[in-house]
Amino acid sequence: MDRKIDDFDRAILRLLQRDASLTADDIAERVALSRNACWRRIRMMEEAGVIRGRVVLADPDSLGCPLDVVVMLRAASHDPGWMDRFQGAVRAMPEVTGAYRMTGELDYMLRVRVADVPAYDAFYKRLIARVPLTDISASFVMEEIKETTALPV
Repeated sequence: MDRKIDDFDRAILRLLQRDASLTADDIAERVALSRNACWRRIRMMEEAGVIRGRVVLADPDSLGCPLDVVVMLRAASHDPGWMDRFQGAVRAMPEVTGAYRMTGELDYMLRVRVADVPAYDAFYKRLIARVPLTDISASFVMEEIKETTALPV
């Protein structure tokens, strides 16, 4: 982005991160800009990649995947071929809602959404059949204290 993000952009982003269905008129009124100025700022942030997309946040319970699992993995190898296979496997598994390469004791962390423990076991078996792992440890989320997609702007 050629220009810096200013207070108006931040205010627009705060609103859109909470509710991307707001109209340009709604946002303009709340941030004290004209509709056209607001729309132009949104378009510029989209073109610059500041706004990467607009999504719907679905309720996991309603969709049959209430169990949130944090999975920590130790890689069996660190060569490019293994990494490609692992990344391909993770990307192909819809239960994986987040995948991160980490520093520290373990190599990867996955966030996985499933219906229950037997569904996690089936996921686990499919994953280890696709790519060799040295260690895998799962923790089941007991209580969600904070979950947000909003970044601090």
